[in-house]
Amino acid sequence: MITTSSRPSTAQVASHYDDLDPFYRKLWGEHVHHGLWERGDEDAERAVCALVDRVAEVARIAPGSDVCDVGCGYGATACRMTERYGARVVGLTISRAQAEYAQRAIQDPDAPRILCRDWLDSGLPSESFDAVVAIESLEHMLDKPRFFAEARRVLRPGGRLVVCSWLATERPTPWQRRELLERICVEGRLAELPESDECSRWFHDGGFVDVTFEDLTAKVQRTWTLCAARVARAVAFDRTARSFLFRGSSEHRIFALTVLRILSAYRLGAMKYGLFDAIKP
Repeated sequence: MITTSSRPSTAQVASHYDDLDPFYRKLWGEHVHHGLWERGDEDAERAVCALVDRVAEVARIAPGSDVCDVGCGYGATACRMTERYGARVVGLTISRAQAEYAQRAIQDPDAPRILCRDWLDSGLPSESFDAVVAIESLEHMLDKPRFFAEARRVLRPGGRLVVCSWLATERPTPWQRRELLERICVEGRLAELPESDECSRWFHDGGFVDVTFEDLTAKVQRTWTLCAARVARAVAFDRTARSFLFRGSSEHRIFALTVLRILSAYRLGAMKYGLFDAIKP
């Protein structure tokens, strides 16, 4: 497992997303997660929706399902699960900027409920959800046992926990570990990058059964080719983006360089991406 000496606090993770709010939306839109390219010729919008659809399929989301979206970002995943699958969704984000954006954008009374709240202290009722989904939020959580304990608490018996997670390869080289994976953790405010077997153990240790893992690396890594191209375009043609990246005072602007590290980590095989599914007995 890739860890660093400077693991982020919840406040630091929230600050990362608050500070980079306009940059993230300009770079990738309202879905703050990878795209899934099944055929390879989809545009980015179809690809990000395809990942949500895969999660919804694995989570067995159907009309009337109660779903909690952990680390919901701008609410785009929650909205798709509501509109396309007829679910009742509660989304949690620790980013005030994301929560306020989602709350302004989502006005329909039947739309998802977006809360600015820490999942590790969610205050949600016990046994109130049929599915808990976490698309690229587990990486930020300092207390993994508490993450899984909370999921087990709020799920009904037979409910499913579905997690999409950034992963480290089993044997990164010393250079890949030092210059790519450890720096991605620090700059992206990740608590760690586990291997797939380590992540599966967290599920088992948390009391979940029937844990499955699907390696989606080959189908998602195009995300970072497109992100890198968009960063380059922003630098070349967007004065506001250039000002933020080169003359701004934000400590988080280094993430523009992190995009290139992530792209390199995927291409060199140092980084993986997986979908985990498990059941509360």
